[in-house]
Amino acid sequence: MEIEVLKSKIHRAVITEANLHYVGSLTLDEDLMDASNIIEHEKVQIVNVNNGTRIETYVIRGKRGSGVCCLNGPAARQGAVGDVVIVISYATMEFGEARSFKPWIVFPKEGNRL
Repeated sequence: MEIEVLKSKIHRAVITEANLHYVGSLTLDEDLMDASNIIEHEKVQIVNVNNGTRIETYVIRGKRGSGVCCLNGPAARQGAVGDVVIVISYATMEFGEARSFKPWIVFPKEGNRL
């Protein structure tokens, strides 16, 4: 049996930009991507702590060290600069493997820095 489990989480990043007129996605600082083991084009769920919305999109690479967390395209309507978000990705794996799997969890500091 396969189940879906938490693979990666960036807990409480802050939205730095919202760009409505860009192809939809989430731009993330490459440092955050590396630390959380999220790769470019990976599907993620974004949970907005400020307004309760949950959306799915994919990640594009932002400038390393910039602290960028930018909602693009229609996702920009689901949050504002300064909102706190949780970025989550999941993985499907065998039940036995899932029992011992440890996800990558990142707790950014001010400016979305590690």
